[in-house]
Amino acid sequence: MKTLVLLSGGMDSVTALYWARHEDEIVGAVSFDYGAKHNHREIPLAAWHCAHLGVKHDIIDLGFMNQHFASDLLKSGGTIPEGHYADENMKKTVVPFRNGIMLSIACGLAESCGADALVIAAHAGDHMIYPDCREPFMQAMASAMREGTYAHVELMRPFIHLDKAGIAKTGAELGVDYGKTWSCYKGGDLHCGKCGTCVERIEAFVLAGIHDPTVYETEA
Repeated sequence: MKTLVLLSGGMDSVTALYWARHEDEIVGAVSFDYGAKHNHREIPLAAWHCAHLGVKHDIIDLGFMNQHFASDLLKSGGTIPEGHYADENMKKTVVPFRNGIMLSIACGLAESCGADALVIAAHAGDHMIYPDCREPFMQAMASAMREGTYAHVELMRPFIHLDKAGIAKTGAELGVDYGKTWSCYKGGDLHCGKCGTCVERIEAFVLAGIHDPTVYETEA
């Protein structure tokens, strides 16, 4: 099967890239610059992994989301909240229908470049906060993609029942260099160690029993 991978440059999507390379033939990977505070940290790492694996990499500008959407994750939004992902305040980082928009564009790109399937790294840890990461949403999008393309593009979500620790274990087995991934929503010089994505990243390595190569501001 020929696949196109949604690749942000974070732990999950980079692991999905290596998983897809192991399982299928990758025709390319696509990153979206939608005005998130950390896009400038993630996307160069996505490009690095694509270059390392010899995978074609496209970057699509979705600047309208930063201009018109309400979310503290965006440059136009407020301060990134700190604390665990499960905390109520982390809902402020939701970008409305982000995955719906990205999957729609990526589906068109997949059919255009001859891919049979699209790989997204949505996982079980996303479900509490992000409605467009939950399996009912993914099933609906999968149906729309199949019915809306001549290629009947398949939506593959290999990590949908895994937590981030499970993804870290999978990536370690596939040889992923997690030192070249980015999680922190604040997008500073170092991972802050305090926002929801940093807390989840720290916990994932601990629970997986894997060395965390990340340098955090709280330790610097």
